[in-house]
Amino acid sequence: MTHKDALEILDGLGNSPNMKKHGLGVGFAMTALYDYFQSAGKNPEMSENDWEVVGLLHDADYEATNKSLELHTEETTKKLRERNVDEMIIASIRGHCDKAPRNTLMAKSVYACDELAGLVVACALVQPEKKLSTLTHDSVMRKFRDGSFAKGANRDQIKSCERELGIPIDRFVDIILAAMQEKHDELGL
Repeated sequence: MTHKDALEILDGLGNSPNMKKHGLGVGFAMTALYDYFQSAGKNPEMSENDWEVVGLLHDADYEATNKSLELHTEETTKKLRERNVDEMIIASIRGHCDKAPRNTLMAKSVYACDELAGLVVACALVQPEKKLSTLTHDSVMRKFRDGSFAKGANRDQIKSCERELGIPIDRFVDIILAAMQEKHDELGL
């Protein structure tokens, strides 16, 4: 499945611009993690493109299912199986909402990236310039520690980077923030 194919699925499921940007952000984060693991000699499964597709499509049907956690990922799964997409991609997408075991690096990565990408966007939106470029590691970490900020961002899920990926939270924030800052134009931030 290509980046273009994934975007067609996002569009076909009627995603709002914000939901598409969230998918893009998590896709950028996933490619950065793929590169991180490769440079660390961990040999991530599948390809960098596959990791990006998982990020792009992890919430593809969230709005189409009226944000129903019971139905979430079911439409996406159906569309991916119609296209004979590898089951590891499907399992990774399903795993981010506990519908499949997270037993691969890819599945564990999308689980942690999902919430951090959302938190990073929330941090950018409270900046006077509303730009990712003005964010620093310290500003994201301050907001991370402030449980009253972006209450919907599950901090425990973000911290799974330490126990499931072996990446300290500070390093994880650096990787994801840099990936999203690099692609700020595509994210509109």
